Amino acid sequence: LEQALSIYEDLKKAWKAGNYPECQKLLLSIKVALTKLSFLSGDGLSAKELLIAREALELGARCSIKLGDPAAFERYLSQLKAYYFDYSGKLPESAYMHELLGLNLLCLLSQNRIAEFHTELERLSPALLHDNIYIRHPVALEQYLMEGAYNKVYLSRSNVPAENYVFFIDILMDTIRQEIANCCEAAYDSLAVADATRMMFCEDQAQFAALCAEHPAWGVKEGRVHFPPKVAAATEVPSTASIERCLGYAQQ
Repeated sequence: LEQALSIYEDLKKAWKAGNYPECQKLLLSIKVALTKLSFLSGDGLSAKELLIAREALELGARCSIKLGDPAAFERYLSQLKAYYFDYSGKLPESAYMHELLGLNLLCLLSQNRIAEFHTELERLSPALLHDNIYIRHPVALEQYLMEGAYNKVYLSRSNVPAENYVFFIDILMDTIRQEIANCCEAAYDSLAVADATRMMFCEDQAQFAALCAEHPAWGVKEGRVHFPPKVAAATEVPSTASIERCLGYAQQ
C-alpha cells in the first residue's frame, strides 16, 4: 500500500502540472502496485485502498481524454463501474462519478453505439436523467440526433457541463459531417462552397477543404463544390411475368 500511495502522490503532482505523458507512465506503475492488492476484484481491500484505486482510475480516464485516446478512456470506465456500483456501500460518492458516467454516454454516442448507450442509461436512476447536468447533456444530444436536429448538437459544444465533453462532441460532429456530406453528394450535383461549409457545420473554409480532401471524387471550381455524377439504377418492370402470374390466378 505504501508503494501505491507514493506513486499516487506523484501521479497527482503530474496531473496538476499538466504533464499527461508522465501521468500515463505513472498510471502503469500504480496499476502494477495496485494489482498486488487485487484492486481489480476489490476483494478484501480496505476502504482506503479502494479509494486510492478508484481515484487513480478516475485520473486515468481523465488523462485519456487529454491525450485523445477514447479506447483507453473506455478501459478505465469499465474498471470504474465496479467502484461506482458494486462498492458504492463501502465508499463515499465520487465527485467525478457523474461527470465520467456522462462522458461514457457521450463516448458511445460519438461512435453511434446507440444500443450500448441505452444499456448504460438503464444502470442509472431515472431522476439522474432529468436532474443531473452531466447525465442530462448526453441524453439531450441523443434526442437531437433522433430528431435530426444537428444544429442543436453543434450549438451544444458551447454549453457543455465540463471541458472534457468537448472532446467527444468534436468526434460526434465529425461523424455528423460525414453523414451530411454523403447526403449532399446524393442529393446535389454541386453546391456553393459557402453553402456547403455552412450545411456541413465547418468552422471555416479550411476545415471544409480538409473535409473535401477526404472525398477525392469531389471537385472545387469557381466557388462551387462539384459532386460526382449520379449513376441511375436500372429499374426493369417484369411486365410479362406479372401478366402471366395474374392470368394464372384468374384461371384458378
